[in-house]
Amino acid sequence: MNADALRGHMDALLLSVLEQEPLHGYAIIEALQARSGGTLNVPTGTVYPALRRLEQAGYLTGEWATVGGRKRRTYRLTSAGRTALAGERSAWREFTGAIGSVLEPRSAR
Repeated sequence: MNADALRGHMDALLLSVLEQEPLHGYAIIEALQARSGGTLNVPTGTVYPALRRLEQAGYLTGEWATVGGRKRRTYRLTSAGRTALAGERSAWREFTGAIGSVLEPRSAR
């Protein structure tokens, strides 16, 4: 998938992946791939800065944990993050509705 197509949607994608459970960075990347049927292959250089930005905004909390013998930073959605995700979903529905009405117009009556 074209990286430009993801621009502006990365926050929503990351918040959505973290909605159900806390995950470390690589598990987040794997979840994006799995949930997209392999279509999204987001590089670590995109994901980790976005996670830090979302943490600074108060949408995520991060803590260090040992996973499989390795120290990894695990991220969890905050209540502010859940509110932001709801807003992102609403904005997405509005956006796709508007674009859909242009790309696939209903026949004139």
